[in-house]
Amino acid sequence: VQLQASGGGLVQPGGSLRLSCAASGDIFSIDAMAWYRQAPGKQRELVATITSAGVTNYADSVKGRFTISRDNVKNTVYLQMNSLKFEDTAVYFCNAEVAEDIEVPPYDYWGQGTLVTVSS
Repeated sequence: VQLQASGGGLVQPGGSLRLSCAASGDIFSIDAMAWYRQAPGKQRELVATITSAGVTNYADSVKGRFTISRDNVKNTVYLQMNSLKFEDTAVYFCNAEVAEDIEVPPYDYWGQGTLVTVSS
């Protein structure tokens, strides 16, 4: 199973970006999917999660600005980021709990990370 993240880039404060992360490989089912981020010199932190049923949860720092969504047919999770701030600058990682077989418990997979830089 591989997770391929894309969509990062350079954006001005107040701007928007949309991240995507597609899962591929031997996938039977995907439970929760999530986005994390790691700013320079800081620990990785949870940004948002979404269950297979579409229930979402957000870090307080991004509530009202970021929206996580998923396409269960495409095995893809998205992160729409609006009203971006300098402090949103980080490498963003996607995460998915993937079961490769009906008899195998889900396993955590990570994408390679995509850099988001908010700068004027």
